[in-house]
Amino acid sequence: MVDYIIVGLGLAGIAFCERLEQHNKTFVVINDESQTSSNIAGGLYNPVILKRFSLAWKADEQLEMVSPFYKALEDKLGESLDHKVPVLRIFASVEEQNLWFEAADKIKLQPYLSTQLLVNKNPCLHAPFGFGQVLHTGRLDTKRLAKLYSEYLSKKKCLYKETFNFADLKIGTKSISYKALIAKRIVFATGFGLKSNGYFNYLPLNGTKGELLTIKAPALKERSVIKSSVFIIPVGNDHYRVGATYKWKDKSNEPTSEARHELQTKLDTFLNCDYKITSHVAGIRPTVADRRPLVGKHPVFNHMYLLNGFGSRGVMIAPYASDQLYQYIENGRSLEPEMDISRYDKDYIKV
Repeated sequence: MVDYIIVGLGLAGIAFCERLEQHNKTFVVINDESQTSSNIAGGLYNPVILKRFSLAWKADEQLEMVSPFYKALEDKLGESLDHKVPVLRIFASVEEQNLWFEAADKIKLQPYLSTQLLVNKNPCLHAPFGFGQVLHTGRLDTKRLAKLYSEYLSKKKCLYKETFNFADLKIGTKSISYKALIAKRIVFATGFGLKSNGYFNYLPLNGTKGELLTIKAPALKERSVIKSSVFIIPVGNDHYRVGATYKWKDKSNEPTSEARHELQTKLDTFLNCDYKITSHVAGIRPTVADRRPLVGKHPVFNHMYLLNGFGSRGVMIAPYASDQLYQYIENGRSLEPEMDISRYDKDYIKV
């Protein structure tokens, strides 16, 4: 018997594995790599919603955990993954500059918005009104993390690379079993794969498709993340991630020519140099109707838990939400009510 079976190995699954290892709990992971959102994500973490100049949900609590959590992962995996890079927001007008400085005066936003107006010195960028800088930002190499962590678990012989078959799941009064495995508890961390989970698919996980380009732009020579109508995220060797799109209806992982055209059109409004598109990827973000994570215990089955719904802010949310779930299960601490799936218990009864 192990303490936990974890289904899924995106940011949520990796984060919960880390919580279990920190407390010497035993576990196995089942993952089929069908969900791609963590792998293809830009990996940016940023406490401010730049469209509205407002603070992201629980940004203070999440950021407090980000650096030590990913530093421990870097030490474990022996590779640099968390890159501290500034985020520069292009101002489109004097009015936007004024809105920025008004926001920077607010108590909650003061630690995160610089009050220094930065003048554009990069000839490859069109930014006549300059930039505002967001503080305490960075980029996590999520694709590399997923690969390294999968290899780490494989060496420990606790990773099963297969599609989870719900017909093989048996729920007992004191444990659960899956094929030859027996565990005290099971945690589902499958992202948009939740839609095919009959135990939790009553929850309002909508999913939004995001597409990103990678470009090579040798003349750009930019080290900061640039935010206008899209992000430009430097990833090294003159390559940059450009994104992302938000589409609600298309639930496939296939890139589309429409999204490619949309991203290029927006990019060309402020990038003034030649570039070449080197890749185009897509994935479904696990987004929720109320824009809060889905964390907690199944309404009926006491040994079954969920860690999901991180949307586009998984890098920031994962350390915080995984700790919340661990403390809830093992130490009986209450979950943050806004993320607790018990807020949707009434919808389960209707199923």
